[in-house]
Amino acid sequence: MTYSNEAKQELLGVPAETLARVGAVSAETAEAMAAGALARSRAEVAVAITGIAGPGGGSPEKPVGLVFFGLATPAGVSHRRRVFAGDRSAVRLASVREALALLRDGLG
Repeated sequence: MTYSNEAKQELLGVPAETLARVGAVSAETAEAMAAGALARSRAEVAVAITGIAGPGGGSPEKPVGLVFFGLATPAGVSHRRRVFAGDRSAVRLASVREALALLRDGLG
């Protein structure tokens, strides 16, 4: 898990410019996280999740419940954007389910 921007940069290779331009919660960051995880591991697929689970931290542009998913495979990188309702636990559970669905769809 890479909660901080510094960890996203150091462990996953997310460019500082990406984080400065679009923020940690974005499609570009999710894709960069997944691509970085794939490149730095022996895995054949990597999934990344970045979002705002709440209860705070949201804004009109990026509300609580907004989550981006990145998927990286040898064939390329893709993302999904979702907004989930509920408290922090509900958003986190929905995010895990969506990440598993993304893996299923991406590998199917």
